[in-house]
Amino acid sequence: MDALILLGSLLVLLMVGFPVAFAVGLSAFIGAWWIDLPLEAVVIQVTNGINKFSLLTIPFFILAGAIMAEGGIARRLVNFAYIFVGFIRGGLSLVNIVASTFFGAISGSSVADTASIGSVMIPQMEEKGYPRDFAAAVTASGSVQAVLTPPSHNSVIYSLATGGMVTISSLFVAGIFPGLLLGACLMVMCLGFARKRGYPKGERIPFRQALKIFFDAFWGLFTVVIIMGGILSGIFTASESAAIACIWAFFVTMFVYRDFKWSQLHILLFRTIKTVTIVMVLIAFAAGFGAVMTFMQLPTLITEAFTSLSDNKYVILMCINILLLVVGTLMDMAPLILILTPVLLPVATALGVDPVHFGMIMLTNLGIGLITPPVGTVLFVASAVSKQKIEQVVGAMLPFYGMLFLVLLLITYVPAISLWLPRLMGVM
Repeated sequence: MDALILLGSLLVLLMVGFPVAFAVGLSAFIGAWWIDLPLEAVVIQVTNGINKFSLLTIPFFILAGAIMAEGGIARRLVNFAYIFVGFIRGGLSLVNIVASTFFGAISGSSVADTASIGSVMIPQMEEKGYPRDFAAAVTASGSVQAVLTPPSHNSVIYSLATGGMVTISSLFVAGIFPGLLLGACLMVMCLGFARKRGYPKGERIPFRQALKIFFDAFWGLFTVVIIMGGILSGIFTASESAAIACIWAFFVTMFVYRDFKWSQLHILLFRTIKTVTIVMVLIAFAAGFGAVMTFMQLPTLITEAFTSLSDNKYVILMCINILLLVVGTLMDMAPLILILTPVLLPVATALGVDPVHFGMIMLTNLGIGLITPPVGTVLFVASAVSKQKIEQVVGAMLPFYGMLFLVLLLITYVPAISLWLPRLMGVM
């Protein structure tokens, strides 16, 4: 009955149109009232939820990504990606995915990735004879890489949701190979489509011009070196790396590329503050919600429920995947990580699944949810950028869903994909 009151009130509040953050917070207070938990205790948990130094990572990475997204980096990364794969048959679809790989490693956001790369690539692909809905599908599915690869905002949120059990640096390193695997699988699919449908080849870029493109893109790409090099070398913490990346992004955008006007800077800062505020309010209320769940012993009850389904680890992991895929289509990614991690992580650890590995499983599942109706945020952005109806984009996405599910199964059942690099680098 306790669980029904807590989760039922959350569902009702979401259905009547409450913002997710406030629905989570209010349902936490309703649940506390139901079990006679002093409301002051929930308020303490809410304030403790955002009283963490590591949370500085989020606003700095969001600001750095926003600055680079507005500063012309997307166009330069597309040109840089063209050097490597643009001359292959169907090369523009490959350029789209490779550019998403680079941009995701700077922005850490699938939404920013789709908006920035899509605005450059979708018109180019249509001009060369690619269907616009196919171009939108390639852009949206390629952007899922940003959920996994550093500096993924959602990796930071998962680290916080584990209560510090998993470090941000271990998640960043763990996400590199799964993200690259996802991109490689999508590229293989695009090559198959190119052969079957006769998509055009591009021209090889002369060496001198390629060198010029490289040096033009280098300034933006060096952001990745700052983020990962600083963390892996031990010179910076994740938060310090984010702050330095933010300063570097500002320097490159305003003094090197100079595609962004000083007069628009305050608008960008206001938009970033608005985004950060929403995230922080959500994190705070989710901490209170998690505390109430703990008092109700919901994580223990759910662990017992899952383990009673089967004694087979792989069957239970498949059930968790199905659950995450379903709920991922109904709610945005950040609140689901904050709500479900305290519930499902004990189930995973009881099965012997490493918390870092489970983080990759959860991020992949919910990343697919970002491009799946009815609430897929990235799907709507791809639709808006491509000026295509949602139905058309979803129709073109169907084979991409199949490939993404295959990648999900590989990440779920082959732990080494996620864990070999963190163990090799000594961050676990």
